[in-house]
Amino acid sequence: MKTSLNKELVRKKEFLVVEDLDMTLVIIFPDTCFCSSCRTMGILCRGSRRVPSDLTAEERQELENIRRRKQELLADIQRLKDEIAEVANEIENLGSTEERKNMQRNKQVAMGRKKFNMDPKKGIQFLIENDLLKNTCEDIAQFLYKGEGLNKTAIGDYLGERDEFNIQVLHAFVELHEFTDLNLVQALRQFLWSFRLPGEAQKIDRMMEAFAQRYCQCNHGVFQSTDTCYVLSFAIIMLNTSLHNPNVKDKPTVERFIAMNRGINDGGDLPEELLRNLYESIKNEPFKIPEDDGNDLTHTFFNPDREGWLLKLGGGRVKTWKRRWFILTDNCLYYFEYTTDKEPRGIIPLENLSIREVEDSKKPNCFELYIPDNKDQVIKACKTEADGRVVEGNHTVYRISAPTPEEKEDWIKCIKAAISRDPFYEMLAARKKKVSSTKRH
Repeated sequence: MKTSLNKELVRKKEFLVVEDLDMTLVIIFPDTCFCSSCRTMGILCRGSRRVPSDLTAEERQELENIRRRKQELLADIQRLKDEIAEVANEIENLGSTEERKNMQRNKQVAMGRKKFNMDPKKGIQFLIENDLLKNTCEDIAQFLYKGEGLNKTAIGDYLGERDEFNIQVLHAFVELHEFTDLNLVQALRQFLWSFRLPGEAQKIDRMMEAFAQRYCQCNHGVFQSTDTCYVLSFAIIMLNTSLHNPNVKDKPTVERFIAMNRGINDGGDLPEELLRNLYESIKNEPFKIPEDDGNDLTHTFFNPDREGWLLKLGGGRVKTWKRRWFILTDNCLYYFEYTTDKEPRGIIPLENLSIREVEDSKKPNCFELYIPDNKDQVIKACKTEADGRVVEGNHTVYRISAPTPEEKEDWIKCIKAAISRDPFYEMLAARKKKVSSTKRH
C-alpha cells in the first residue's frame, strides 16, 4: 500500500519538499533506497541517483530533468552565496578604507590650517596641492570666511596682499557678507569680526575700499559714492578707538564727530540724525576685536602701523637668529613667538632710538635699532623668559633681518615714521580732499 501510494505521488508529480539546515530547498524524490524503512516505502534517500523500474520513459526523462534542474538551482544558490559574501567583505573593507581616508584628510586639513596660521600663502598652497582646496578665489574666500581653526590675523594678512589673485579673493570674501538693511556700524561690526585688520595702510586701504563697495551695493542710495562710505567707515573706527581706549583722555563729543564729517557726501553733508545714531551705537557698544581663537591682544595691537615675520639676532652669549612675529604700534615694537600668542615675548620702546641699514655676513636685508651717540648703552626694553619671568633686555643694538629688500625698506620707513606721524590720517586726508572737491567740480 505504501509503495503504490508513493509511486502514485511520482506519477502525479507531487514531491516532498523540505528545508535543509543551510536554508536551501531540497526535493526528496521517490526512489528506492538501501535502508530498510525507505526500501519498504519504495523511495530513495536524498542523494541516491537510482530510478524506479516501473516508470515510463517519459516519466524517467522528466525525473532526470528535475534532477538536473535541481543541481542547477543548487549551483546558482551557492554562486549567490559566494557573491553576497564577497560583496559583504568589500563593503566592510570599503568602510574601513573610507574611514582611514577621512582620518588622513582631517589630519592634512589640520596641518594646512597650522601652516596657514604660520604663513598664509604656504598654507593655501599646501591645501591646494593636497586636493583639500580648489585653486579658485571663490573656494579660498569660502575657506577664509568659515575661518574654522584659522588665525584672524593670518586671514587679514592674506586678504590684504596686493597680488591680483589675493585681491580677487578679497572681493569674493567681501561678497560673502550680507549687509542689506544694516546701518554702517552694524555692517562694520560684522566685517571686522571676520578677520583682523593688518597694520599696513595700503592693505587697510584695499580692504576698506572693498567693504565700501559691497556696502553700497547692498544699500543703494544711502551714500552718494563709495568714497563717502569709505571715509565715514574710517571715522567710525577712529571714533571707536577714541571713545574706548583708556589712553585717550580727550573723548570726542557727538558734535565734534558731526563736524569732522561735514562735506564728505560728494561735497554735501550727511543727515545729522544718521551721524548721531552711528555715534551712539559706538559709544554704547565698542567693536569686538577678534581674539585669534583665544588670543586676546586687546586694543594695543588693533590697527598696528605694521606687522609681519622677521628674524631677530639674540642678545645672549651664543648669537642665534630666531623667527618672531613683530607688531609696530604706539611707538613700540612688540615681538611674539607665534601670531596666536597671548603675550609678547619682548617689547622695545622706540623712544630715543634710531634705525639704520647694516650688512651681515649670515643674513640679508638687515637693519638695526640703536641709541645714537651711546654705543655701549643698553636699550631700555624687556622680554619674557621661558619660565614666565619678565626681565630687562640686554641689547645695545637690535639687529633684525627682513625676508626681502622691499620689506626691509618698508619696516625702516614705518619705524622712522612711527613717532612723528600716523599714516591713517594722511590716507583719510587725501580721501576727504577728493570727496570734498567733488562739489566744486
